Amino acid sequence: MKIQINTDKNIDGHARLENYFSEELEKGLARFEDKITRIEVHFGDENGDKFSLNDKKCVLEVRIANLQPLTVTEHADTLEKAFNGALAKAKKSLTTTFEKMKAH
Repeated sequence: MKIQINTDKNIDGHARLENYFSEELEKGLARFEDKITRIEVHFGDENGDKFSLNDKKCVLEVRIANLQPLTVTEHADTLEKAFNGALAKAKKSLTTTFEKMKAH
């Protein structure tokens, strides 16, 4: 499972940020790791330097072997909250997708 983290120009994408979020993805999606080929994470700050509620965005694009990519988006007031919300949505969608596949 390859993980790629992207940030926009308003977010400092340093190594600590990449390591933390990569580890969280590996732990959070471990039960699906044999089915996932790649995960792209896109962080953004929609208002730049201006303050605004829920202006941090996290988009997770999960590429699944032999299926269409799954994309989820979450907005929050911090990157961590946006990431955790997007991760929860991705887990729920992946669980639903693979349960439906088992049923057929």
